[in-house]
Amino acid sequence: MCVIETSPVVETRRLVLRAPAPQDAPRIAALANDLDIARMTKRMPHPFRMRDADDFVLQVASQDPARANTFVIDHEDVGPIGVIGLFEGEDRVPETGYWIGREYWGRGFATEALDAALVWASRKWKRRALVAGHFADNPASGRVLEKAGFLYTGETRRAWSQARRAQADTRMMVWLA
Repeated sequence: MCVIETSPVVETRRLVLRAPAPQDAPRIAALANDLDIARMTKRMPHPFRMRDADDFVLQVASQDPARANTFVIDHEDVGPIGVIGLFEGEDRVPETGYWIGREYWGRGFATEALDAALVWASRKWKRRALVAGHFADNPASGRVLEKAGFLYTGETRRAWSQARRAQADTRMMVWLA
């Protein structure tokens, strides 16, 4: 018997979290090619070109779903508006990270997507804890994490930001199911 694993799909009131597809690459490239977004992430380059989006889609398709799951945040009316990922990293528990396109900031989409991803991580991925960090100069991301139930650990780490080409203070947080 052949078992085909399908990528998870998580639905909320306004959003669908799903695996990125090749046809999403132009939209991802257009949204992600914003220095103010890229500089608030560890791994996103700037400029973010079409080939970066294509590479991203291929990299997500090759993820081991037991160790990482990355979702496009798809709005019911406009299509992809960002990305959220859950992955095993340097900590003993998985980490989450996300970004939302600038024109969609301040509308609660990051919080809605993160809440849904946490429910999925707890119920389907069987994770009981996650960590997250936000750069100290990005308090809005800290507020999103707080609204989703993350608590500050009191630890600040130095983390490399590819877009900044520099280290940045990262305030660490934890979520427990």
